[in-house]
Amino acid sequence: MKVAIIGARGQLGRELVKVFGPGCTSLDIEDVDIREPVGLRRVLKTCGPSVLINTAAYHNVPECEKEPERAFAVNAIGVKNLRDICLALDLALVQISTDYVFDGRKSIPYTEEDAPNPLNAYGVSKLAGEFFARQVPVHYVVRLSGLFGVVGSVAKGGTNFVKLMLEAARTRDRVAVSSNIFASPTYAPDAAVRIREILEAGLPPGIYHVTNDGACNWHEFAAEIFRRTGAAIKLEERIETPELEDGLRRPLYTVLRSLKTRPMRPWQEALGDYLREEDASSKRIE
Repeated sequence: MKVAIIGARGQLGRELVKVFGPGCTSLDIEDVDIREPVGLRRVLKTCGPSVLINTAAYHNVPECEKEPERAFAVNAIGVKNLRDICLALDLALVQISTDYVFDGRKSIPYTEEDAPNPLNAYGVSKLAGEFFARQVPVHYVVRLSGLFGVVGSVAKGGTNFVKLMLEAARTRDRVAVSSNIFASPTYAPDAAVRIREILEAGLPPGIYHVTNDGACNWHEFAAEIFRRTGAAIKLEERIETPELEDGLRRPLYTVLRSLKTRPMRPWQEALGDYLREEDASSKRIE
């Protein structure tokens, strides 16, 4: 299995490169742009993978709402370009997707069998990308939720929720966090390992939910971060975020569960490993 990873320096891409090892081909925006099919095909034909993993996305949710054309250019048409190339070169495609394809109206976890119903431009564009990816005979649409990793999200300036809370603990004496937005916090290295396991096991093509086990709201997530780090910051009383705010509609419940694979380890355990990795990374920088 020869793997090429697009978005190799991102939060998940970095971990996929580590998991698949030196034999994989690492590609980022400087090497290839999924919006440019001619260059994209040339690069992929040259490196000759059998499996293409696409982590590239425009996932700044508020900006997607303001710039839907850009969101669709990357998250939908870009995946169409990958579909065309995979069909032409007989490649398997792993397309990374999101919990935001759901509307958040459930109160129990979403499984691979639930029908998507996105509420915003980001979710719609990612769902369109899913449909293109599923036209490749050997495809794996991998939905993630609440991703966190040491390099952070490129679209969010190299940060994620955990990093934001750690920064708040260093610079503020109190913080307010939403208590009615629920997700499945997912550690990027764990997600990368599960993606490799899916491929190596030769599981049937289709949609897979890949998240650490369990669920929480952001207030509970922040409380666990502060508890594990011994932060003295005061976590304000629970506050609720409206579904529609500043013209953007967000799903409030996007907990994912897989019916196709065994549960991953609990998110609390994964968070502990992340915090140790973050601490080690900070010490190296110092």
